Amino acid sequence: MWLFSRRGPSGFSASSTAEEVTQGIDGSGLTAIVTGASGGIGFETARVLALRGVHVIMGVRIMEAGREVKESIIKENPCAKVHAMELDLSSLASVRKFAADFKSLDLPLNILINNAGIMATPFMLSKDNMELQFATNHIGHFLLTNLLMDTIKKTASGSRKEGRIVNVTSRCHKFSYPEGIRFTKINDSSGYNCLSAYGQSKLANILHANELARCLQEDGVEVTANSVHPVPIATNLFRHHIILKDVVDLLGKYVIKNIQQGAATTCYVALHPQVKGLSGRNFSDSNIAEASSQATDTKLAKKL
Repeated sequence: MWLFSRRGPSGFSASSTAEEVTQGIDGSGLTAIVTGASGGIGFETARVLALRGVHVIMGVRIMEAGREVKESIIKENPCAKVHAMELDLSSLASVRKFAADFKSLDLPLNILINNAGIMATPFMLSKDNMELQFATNHIGHFLLTNLLMDTIKKTASGSRKEGRIVNVTSRCHKFSYPEGIRFTKINDSSGYNCLSAYGQSKLANILHANELARCLQEDGVEVTANSVHPVPIATNLFRHHIILKDVVDLLGKYVIKNIQQGAATTCYVALHPQVKGLSGRNFSDSNIAEASSQATDTKLAKKL
């Protein structure tokens, strides 16, 4: 990523790492949920938040992987407060169980990072008979956010600290289907394109954050909702698309971020005081960024 090191208004750039954008920030007393934390930028996000003193609850699909990540974080940082809980975003039953289990702990919730995702899969249906990418990347997080919203609002009100909801999206949202969201064909295999379906789910992440921001503002609560674009990162997200994986392997060190850089924007929006009060915004490279016209379509957001 040495080709893209120009700093933006925030003072950070595409080359900034998660540790750099949170340097000097004290997250003690905050509790965060990070989905998809067993690998990739989810792991780095959890690690850096814990490094800054945040109590991190990792939502992981495979508990063994979650336990290994927890051990890794604590080995590096013995004072880290981090726990793993089972969460499969492609299953509504799993999402409901995770939310119920979390609430039973009677913990506050200051930060919700909707990070987990899959990319460019062949056409498949989830356990709930929904197209797998849309089910995992959007529907699961939409339900999780709704189920935890009262806790987030209560925490913000009681602590007088701004609550933050962060949806991890992608610049691929610009490459959704022409209509944006195929409301009547989401679960239809005809016309399915694995990359367009991924773009559709990532567009949904932004629309969700934008509409959520509008509703929270109407409610007058001190909770923000924003979306972040990690931009291309060398992770196993590309495993389902062999051509993209080959390109990543060939050109990665020049134009694709590493994990530490990829998690920077998420950590910046979750913790940095520069972001206080900002809601319904899109961020990339730890700076405010533009989204597509579809992503800023308020009617489309409300319909979704």
